[in-house]
Amino acid sequence: MTDIRRTILWVIFGFSLVMLWDQWQVYNGKPATFFPGAKPAVTAKAPPPAASANASAASGVAMVPQSPVAASPGAVPAPASDASPAAAVPREQITISNDLMRVTFDTEGGTIIRTELLKYAGDKTGEPFVLMNENPERVYVAQTGLIGGNFPNHKTVMTFSGDRSLKEGSDSVVAKFESPEQGGLKLVKTFTLKRGNYVMQVDQQVVNTTGAPVNAQLYEQLVRDGNKLPGESSFYSTFTGPAVYTPDKKFHKINFKDVDNDKADIDKESTGGYVAMVQHYFASAWILPDGVKRENFVRKVSDNLYAVGMITPVSVAPGATTTVTSKFYSGPEEEKRLEQIAPGLELVKDYGWLAIIAKPLYWLLSALHGFIGNWGWSIMALVLLIKVAFYWLQAKGYESMAKMKAINPKVMAMRERFKDNPQQMQQEMMRIYKEEKVNPLGGCFPIMIQIPVFIALYWVLLSSVEMRGAPWILWIKDLSVQDPYFILPAIMTLTTLLQTALNPVPPDPMQAKMMWIMPLVFAVMFFFFPAGLVLYWITNNCLSIAQQWLINTRMGVPPQFNLPKFGAAAANDKK
Repeated sequence: MTDIRRTILWVIFGFSLVMLWDQWQVYNGKPATFFPGAKPAVTAKAPPPAASANASAASGVAMVPQSPVAASPGAVPAPASDASPAAAVPREQITISNDLMRVTFDTEGGTIIRTELLKYAGDKTGEPFVLMNENPERVYVAQTGLIGGNFPNHKTVMTFSGDRSLKEGSDSVVAKFESPEQGGLKLVKTFTLKRGNYVMQVDQQVVNTTGAPVNAQLYEQLVRDGNKLPGESSFYSTFTGPAVYTPDKKFHKINFKDVDNDKADIDKESTGGYVAMVQHYFASAWILPDGVKRENFVRKVSDNLYAVGMITPVSVAPGATTTVTSKFYSGPEEEKRLEQIAPGLELVKDYGWLAIIAKPLYWLLSALHGFIGNWGWSIMALVLLIKVAFYWLQAKGYESMAKMKAINPKVMAMRERFKDNPQQMQQEMMRIYKEEKVNPLGGCFPIMIQIPVFIALYWVLLSSVEMRGAPWILWIKDLSVQDPYFILPAIMTLTTLLQTALNPVPPDPMQAKMMWIMPLVFAVMFFFFPAGLVLYWITNNCLSIAQQWLINTRMGVPPQFNLPKFGAAAANDKK
């Protein structure tokens, strides 16, 4: 029976132990076991200066794997020299915008070097959130070009034409970048950004200026450094890194450490899917239409610089033009929006093995928000609905705990009587449980069944970008960051201790102490968790306390606040 009591104890605090274990795994550079977003720690080296960073990004084309259909696999385009036609074209930065985002291009390759999300606040007051960027501290860009010969690539300086912002009465802005002829081919990139959209349609025309057919490969890739995100918490981890989705293998994320060790496991060939760079709340992705043959790759470009991309073969008849159309997304991980863009794109918001539970919870939370209009109250309403759904099951568990608490004095007296005879103690304990019709595991199974639901809700709240910047009441201005005054964590600690006081006291003094120590350890972690997560846990605690108090009173087991004794007091009790 001692083992049964230990089982109950571990289940009660299982959630906190799981979180502590996952964080220990992450701290030691291993993948998390239970929580999908946690990533192994990466030792981020200092980013290179701007010039060397650009050079590293430039070397990315040399690292693009050559497709088997390449005309000359060893021929990799090099940056244009001063004598090349491209050198005569001045290099500049072009910014276009719609009502949701600003996108900055470098005419060197028509590369996307910056995306600003106008509806999301950045680190500095009054400035929008910057997702992609290229500067001395950071490299995160989107590149395209041709390989298989001395063709235009992302180091070829191009000529810009088109609009820079939405005109009155227009629903789209178009940016066009045209390369000079190189190796018999011209590359014309047309980016179309529509109103109310984070997606750009990208039409890449490959023009054959020769009298012979030309075979080439078009690559589309995302390049970024492996540095930690600014302000990333040390108490919980979310995934940052490349991801690949294919119809066969579905969504697969790759840790930077696996790329370093050449252990990235992806579908290298497919006719559908996308490649992406994922981080907390936001993602960027290249999406080719279904049915287009592509080769997927993820690799290390240079020190602390990584690339994920796709290569598709392009055959151009003499004097003809072949167009490859794709989509580029750079924005928030809003499930409803992502589902409409491409199959499986909503999976960049990764719930891991609990997705089957988490997705319905998110849907219900969104529905409640549509009715209530405040994410904080919606979280509380969702927890209430979950508690109602599990009311009967949890009531059975609390009834079992109440019975255990009612017979606890008899068990304690028996343990004292047979403290020198463990075997007899076990027999007597089993006799008491049988006579009192108490199942020691009765309070265990209901909790075990509910744990996956609450872990899934934890990930819904942690990964939903809707929480970012969402206020609740008074001092809680942003549910995605910690309570600035630590009021919610303090309330959570008190409710956790009160809930512990309502549980049966284990006969073993060491177990009794652990019953009080573990909630305190758990509460300390929550002092640095987002306010939305703490609010959900407080609501769950309060509803559980109310239900347990009601059942205990109904069964004639009044609440008892027997605090554990430590030090001299515990020693005197033993005497």
